Amino acid sequence: TVAPEYPDTKFFSMNGEINDIPNVLGSANKEQEGSYLAGVTAALMSETGKIGAVIGQDMAQNNRYAAGYEDGAKAANPDIEVSIMYAGTFEDPAKGKESALALNSKGADVIFQVADKTGLGVFEAAQEKGFYAIGVDKDQKSENPDVVVCSMLKHVGESVYQAVAQYIEEGVFNGGEIWDADLSTGLVGIGYGDDSMPQQVSDELKAEVDALAQKIIDGEIVVDTTR
Repeated sequence: TVAPEYPDTKFFSMNGEINDIPNVLGSANKEQEGSYLAGVTAALMSETGKIGAVIGQDMAQNNRYAAGYEDGAKAANPDIEVSIMYAGTFEDPAKGKESALALNSKGADVIFQVADKTGLGVFEAAQEKGFYAIGVDKDQKSENPDVVVCSMLKHVGESVYQAVAQYIEEGVFNGGEIWDADLSTGLVGIGYGDDSMPQQVSDELKAEVDALAQKIIDGEIVVDTTR
């Protein structure tokens, strides 16, 4: 709406897949790719054969997380049961805890949170009931190192930095195009905290996840974007 009114100003649209305005560079964050790796990890760490995810809102971006998570889990274990619960809010840890406890009561022993502040309640429930949790967007292991086994990473700050730096340093601004923020650019991925924290994910599983990440980068695996 605004960009056409300011044709001499360059805009970078984070999470905005805009490709028809010459002074706007859009970005497509491929959350599904990092979430695929989280799903593989969850499926292979589950002892019950049941895993879950608590999602803040039922919307396209969040459903990419859910789709990738489920896709990866079922690739790792075709018999895995994946339950997705929508909390309906990003701002209510109590609702996140309630949702996670409901999933755990049905057997889910690894739960992925994609719910911002609501997701902190997932970690609380995991601590209380003794199941594992997976963080989102940033490395959240420090939130509770004993229950957060890994996090799906999305380096939003680095995306913005790279877009600005490319223009400042090289004079390059690909307006009207879409910039993929994906595994190949290093802008999504998976993290396990640092060596000072408990590492529930084995080195063998980490190596397997790394190999799958490379297959996604090479195009051998194409991750679902919808469930």
